[in-house]
Amino acid sequence: MNVYDKWILPRLTDLAMRNKEATRYRSQIVPQACGTVLEIGVGSGLNLPFYGATVSRLFALDPSEELLRMAKKMADAAPFLVEFLAHTGEEIPLGDSLFDTVVTTWTLCTIPDPIKALREMKRVLKPGGTLLFAEHGIASDASVRAWQERLNPLWRKITGGCNLNRKIPELIQASGFRIVQLDVAYAKGLRPMSYIYSGRAQPHSLRE
Repeated sequence: MNVYDKWILPRLTDLAMRNKEATRYRSQIVPQACGTVLEIGVGSGLNLPFYGATVSRLFALDPSEELLRMAKKMADAAPFLVEFLAHTGEEIPLGDSLFDTVVTTWTLCTIPDPIKALREMKRVLKPGGTLLFAEHGIASDASVRAWQERLNPLWRKITGGCNLNRKIPELIQASGFRIVQLDVAYAKGLRPMSYIYSGRAQPHSLRE
């Protein structure tokens, strides 16, 4: 890993994700988490202040040790136990059916194999558990989609692998989830980077 990816990119990511629109989405999605929770892509811990009293324990996963170092400082004020895991979302080092809630915010855009990661999230969720998500992805407008496709190769290089054009609902559904709530809208900002999918999904049962 080069100096940019290890030291500079984590700080730029933390700075970028402190914007008002991201905070607004966090305040809507994260408080819905309850019970034993797994957050995929915890980053610098910006979601931590939004978890409510219904959370009993949080496992926070991220492959960046530098971002986890930043998140650990945020966890000092949490009223529940937080366990940090320096790991990728494609191979979650935990057992089956452990979690009531899995949370992912602005993470599926960057994971190299999002289908594999989502299947891992399904594996560790309890049968009646919930996936909470807020992710940017492919836009509904053809003109914006065209710009997303043009910009994506360069964008990926400067943002550590982030993709502008992922089809978030399709990825979630293809991984064994059914979406029970979905809101789509442009957040304030440049449209190629700000088409947001947010909502809740649950694992398909064997009978479905």
